[in-house]
Amino acid sequence: MTNKILVVDDDAPTCELITEVLQTAEVETFSLTDSSAAAAQLRREKFDAVFLDAHMPRPDGIELTRQIRHSGLNLKTPVIIITGNGEQQFLTQAFEVGANFVLFKPVDRQALLRLLRATQGTIDRERRRFARVRVRCEAFISMGQERMRGVTADLSATGMLVQGECRFPVGSRVEFSLDLGRSHADMRGTARIVRFVGQDFMGLEFQSLSPPEAEALETFLLPHILGMGNSTGAL
Repeated sequence: MTNKILVVDDDAPTCELITEVLQTAEVETFSLTDSSAAAAQLRREKFDAVFLDAHMPRPDGIELTRQIRHSGLNLKTPVIIITGNGEQQFLTQAFEVGANFVLFKPVDRQALLRLLRATQGTIDRERRRFARVRVRCEAFISMGQERMRGVTADLSATGMLVQGECRFPVGSRVEFSLDLGRSHADMRGTARIVRFVGQDFMGLEFQSLSPPEAEALETFLLPHILGMGNSTGAL
């Protein structure tokens, strides 16, 4: 699976250089010179990594990073700050708001490629969180006195698509129990209904999983995800 990376820099030549180097490395790259447009794009779309120029008209790279770390889709997406400022105070601020790496200007092709290799492990871990596995597990979903039985059509570390005989309104907060099979304990937690697919499928986004529950789910999903990678060349 090809990485999908967003580059945001109001300096067009720098933006073009980074984009060209990443595309040479067979990375699917999207570039923007307007930081406001980038903020909107980051709310709508999931990326594998984001390059942000530190100094742009508001929102600058620091503010965009802060927004990303309070968003849903790109909450844990690796963020690389692009800057010519090597002062410790600035670097501390960048990492405090949630940046993972720093790329210094003027941008050097080899340094950029080394950075891309360094981020790959983080990108792969984040991609596994969002990988949707086609697997059928029995699910019980309840809201107040209403309760339904369903079967998952797909499952990820962040949510599931469930087929059932009834639907709860989008935005509803529900409780669920998920049967992961004989070798795994039932998983329980809360979720939010985020979408409908067709007449009888609901998309749920997990809201509060305890660390043991999250670990159990990842343990269950990992062999399926690795199998997907082996069959498609992904990961």
